[in-house]
Amino acid sequence: MILRELAERLGCALRGDGDVEVRGVAGIEEALPGDLTFLANPRYAHHLATTRASAIILPPGHETPLPSLVSDNPYLSFARAVGLLRPQGRPPSGVHATAEVDPSARLGPDVHVGARAVLGPRVRVGARTALHPHVVLYEDVEIGEDCVLHSGVQVRERCRLGNRVVVQNGAVIGADGFGFARDAEGRYHKFPQVGTVVIEDDVEIGALTAIDRAALGETRIGRGTKLDNLVQIGHSVRVGEDTVLAGQVGVAGSSQIGSRVTLAGQVGVAGHLTIGDGVVATAQTGIPNSVDPCTVVSGYPAIENRAWLKASAVFPKLPELQRRVRELERRLESLLERVGGG
Repeated sequence: MILRELAERLGCALRGDGDVEVRGVAGIEEALPGDLTFLANPRYAHHLATTRASAIILPPGHETPLPSLVSDNPYLSFARAVGLLRPQGRPPSGVHATAEVDPSARLGPDVHVGARAVLGPRVRVGARTALHPHVVLYEDVEIGEDCVLHSGVQVRERCRLGNRVVVQNGAVIGADGFGFARDAEGRYHKFPQVGTVVIEDDVEIGALTAIDRAALGETRIGRGTKLDNLVQIGHSVRVGEDTVLAGQVGVAGSSQIGSRVTLAGQVGVAGHLTIGDGVVATAQTGIPNSVDPCTVVSGYPAIENRAWLKASAVFPKLPELQRRVRELERRLESLLERVGGG
């Protein structure tokens, strides 16, 4: 594709030779002639002088002799360019001979059902959705249009997925939530998990992520939210729109996560809490209490990020500070003894 055409399709301003051909995509350090690259982080600006790319997407205010596309959001524009230059193929329509599809299941047009997939009674699958090998859909599951469920995904009974949902390998949607009632003798009895899970449009769910069904009612993941690998969503949790949960985040049952929230890697959220819209929790934060909207928190127990940064700077000095305090206490006692004795 020539750069001029790419500029038009991305809505970017063109600088330099619009007839240069771009055939591939690569990072700014690895790019070769024929590749399109990008600059989003100013720390990599020094590579502008050495990159071998044929063209680049960059923000306003940067100069380069390379033919370039100017974008206010170079990373987003490059992501769209990758989609245009390296389009992802989709598997052919049809049901593999080894798949098991219940006679009552209903498939929309151009659906792909891979080898040894299992579709239970009354399953509904929307148009152009791809179910890869070994996907299992329990009874009464509903899957929207243009979804992709990769191999090994399991969706339990009565769960619903919207349109354009992507579920990576091995994720489990709708397993029983962790709910037990304890009797007088200390024995645990299972609380029946009779609710469901609702996944709204344009959600992506990472590999080996688990989203538990509600005990009663529903667990819900809002439109446009992205869940990384190995995320655990407990029963009856509600997650808002355009929220990002990074790898190994765990959210305990009945908590409410707002919209446009970012929980970085290994953040833990206790049960029955409310995390307001726009909250950011840095990596390994433990959240035992509700958090107000638009707050940045860190540490355990979670506190305001700036306070955590100041406190964490002191941690390595604590042994020395303790030694000094003990020495001062010893000297003070000695002084008091001399004063009293005098």
